[in-house]
Amino acid sequence: MNKNTKVLALKYRPQTFDDLIGQDVVAETISNSIKVNKVPNAYLFTGIRGIGKTTTARIVAKSLNCSNGIDNLCKNNLCENCAAISNSNHIDVLEMDAASKTGVDDVRDLIEFSRYGPTTAKYKIFIIDEVHMLSKQAFNALLKTLEEPPEYLKFIFATTEIKKIPITVVSRCQRFDLSRIKSLELFDFIKKIKDKEKGKASDDALKLIVKISEGSVRDALSLLDRALLTLDKDKELDLGSAQKIFGYFDKSQLINLFQLIFEGKETEVLNTYREIYNLGVEPKIFISDFLELLYYFKNIESLNIDGTNFSLNDEEFNRIEEISKKINDETLILFWQFTIKALEELNIVSNQHLSMEMFLVRLIHLKSLKDTPSSTYKNSQKTNEDTTSKSFLQKKDSEDLFAIKEKGETIGQIKNIAQEKNLTLKKNKETESQTNIINSFDDLLNICSSKKEIQLKYELEKNVNLVSFEDQRIEISFNEDLDKDFIKNLSLKLYEWTNNRWIITLSKTKGQPSKKENEINLKKKLIEKIMNSSIYENILEKFPDAELIEVKTNEKEHKND
Repeated sequence: MNKNTKVLALKYRPQTFDDLIGQDVVAETISNSIKVNKVPNAYLFTGIRGIGKTTTARIVAKSLNCSNGIDNLCKNNLCENCAAISNSNHIDVLEMDAASKTGVDDVRDLIEFSRYGPTTAKYKIFIIDEVHMLSKQAFNALLKTLEEPPEYLKFIFATTEIKKIPITVVSRCQRFDLSRIKSLELFDFIKKIKDKEKGKASDDALKLIVKISEGSVRDALSLLDRALLTLDKDKELDLGSAQKIFGYFDKSQLINLFQLIFEGKETEVLNTYREIYNLGVEPKIFISDFLELLYYFKNIESLNIDGTNFSLNDEEFNRIEEISKKINDETLILFWQFTIKALEELNIVSNQHLSMEMFLVRLIHLKSLKDTPSSTYKNSQKTNEDTTSKSFLQKKDSEDLFAIKEKGETIGQIKNIAQEKNLTLKKNKETESQTNIINSFDDLLNICSSKKEIQLKYELEKNVNLVSFEDQRIEISFNEDLDKDFIKNLSLKLYEWTNNRWIITLSKTKGQPSKKENEINLKKKLIEKIMNSSIYENILEKFPDAELIEVKTNEKEHKND
């Protein structure tokens, strides 16, 4: 393949330790060990995707087998060994993808091949990529050879899932954790590549690529390749175009959404979210960015825009700083907890889009919760209105009392009238609050019966497992038979009955058995009890083919038991 036709991730793949970015410590350590001839039996490279694990493995193989030695490692004019390793066709350097060859037979073939010394190189090297995919039996077969290999044999492992590798294997390797590439370092790197390719892209667009790649060089180069190919040669890639290409929405939209939530504008919140969703933004990406924004609102005072953080520009930073002054910490922490819950719900709901809309609605009404009066938007105007209304009522009461006094009423009569007014108001409030009190799951079932909500009661008894029931918060799990509109219908009815917004969350925890399950379990216990009784034994003696199908009990006797 012509070098110019390669994708950028392959075209600019590092060939020496000097070409690696962000892995200076790893490169220096390995180079020094080779120079002093203290090479381990096996290397283990771990880290996220696209940060250079396999590339580093090939560079190590070159460093061990280069005809010119580690001090004069080939850079431009490659020797025979280095050229063959770069092209992945060296006879003594075998690369194996453990994702496709996971079995013990593959490893046994490898061990059998290792018995023969190198043909042209100094070392025979086995590079096993995605080594965590090997089976347990394959790892066990490898252990002995890994611990005491021939002098000419070296292993190099690469993995993204270090925890899946048996500790017995890890302990036999020299482990190197490759770090994410820092934002500024990765930005400078892809900017140089852009200039070499004579591409046109703004710094803001490149910063967006760096942010999306999350420290992965391969991801950054793939995104850059895609972006440069999408636009015409004469057109520059700006931030807006980059956002459309990568399906990434402007953070200012999220800040607007956040502000609307605290202002309680439900319709505008939903419309803003739908605009973001229509851009192709997945709910999980939206939630991830929402959590990131919550972090900024909570810690904005300790953050600085210093050129290494490409998540916020100056305008967004200033807006967050301004809005955060009107929001208390308790609210932000509560929002964080609810957002984490929403992220968990995405794994168990079929329509993630609707789940996100309900999540935003819950956040809007969260401030109405009894236990979190402080979790409201800090509105000084509202406080002034409350103070004015109180003053008006006090003034009105004093005027009424003064009028009564003018008519010749005694102080005792005035007291009685005032007390009677307060008592009446108190009774009305108590009567109103006691109308539909729901303090438990049983209360909820009872009110469903009294309100003749048969469908809701059926779902609660048959298909719902209660996890927790707190003040205006219900956490449940459910079976596959649950009606798809159950949560929406229950939320509406609870608001109708109690005049309060309830938070209903879904959990992966099984929860308490449903009423139907309790009935089944009770029936099983009764049947077992009867089968162990003397009555049942006597029946079997007379009727050997008899089978106990069902047990019915007198309800009054059962209650007494």
